[in-house]
Amino acid sequence: MGEAERGDSAPRTYVSFFCSNGHETRPAFAADAVLPEEWDCPRCGLPANLDADNPPPPPKITPYKTHLAYVKERRSDAEAEAILAEALAGLRARRAAGEVIY
Repeated sequence: MGEAERGDSAPRTYVSFFCSNGHETRPAFAADAVLPEEWDCPRCGLPANLDADNPPPPPKITPYKTHLAYVKERRSDAEAEAILAEALAGLRARRAAGEVIY
């Protein structure tokens, strides 16, 4: 096997990308391809660029928010108390009417 059976390989360009952890990645691109400005580092997953002296900073990770945290952002404590009182009144009315509530 080799180039005789498959034909000549396409000309390639190897470009170095650098991440903020100091890793260097050298992917191969077609010689006539447009090179991307950023590349994901395969070792740490951080973004990497072509500038070794000024790699891109790691992205800021926002902490996980629970459903309750999102609800508290939208509703005040007074609104929550009103909604809870309305729901409890409805349940108590259904229970007083003899409806089975699970």
